[in-house]
Amino acid sequence: MGGALTRKTELGVTLVELLVILTILAVLAAIAIPTFSVWLPNYRLKSAARDLYSNLQLAKMGAVNKNSDRAIIFDRADSPGRYSIASGRGDDGVWDGPDGDDPIEKIVDLARYEGVTFGHGDADVPLGGTFDDEISYPNNVAVFNSRGTCNAGYVYLQNEKNTAYAVGTRSSGVILLRKWTASGWQ
Repeated sequence: MGGALTRKTELGVTLVELLVILTILAVLAAIAIPTFSVWLPNYRLKSAARDLYSNLQLAKMGAVNKNSDRAIIFDRADSPGRYSIASGRGDDGVWDGPDGDDPIEKIVDLARYEGVTFGHGDADVPLGGTFDDEISYPNNVAVFNSRGTCNAGYVYLQNEKNTAYAVGTRSSGVILLRKWTASGWQ
């Protein structure tokens, strides 16, 4: 019987294997980054529209739960704009948002959704009235009462690609979210 052969097993990666992996990753990144940059503005806009929809629901449920009016006050004064949820009117009896004396539950600054502003983008047909200042609520305030009904109106949001969403309410309190396509609001 001869001596037993021993085989040494080496673990690890060679320099050539490492360079191949890095090359593959670089090619994938070169393909993914432009696609991601095209996708990101629409993602931010959709996120802002969904958050506004959710905040309208929050105001509605708060009004019903607390048996008192709740409002979302839209403010276009500073670009790109903001809105706030107020749990009541202040001492002056006017819905004037965080710049007044209303008790504010939440403030949402559109700047957190980079590239999103109030606007109707490529849309050429408004929902429920006119585009006006991109907010069709009277005095730019959506007010829910204790029964969950609301004054009717829409808020239009756009991104730098002119994609647009409309988020609004009917007087019955139904909250709607619509996206503009070439054929109309969907």
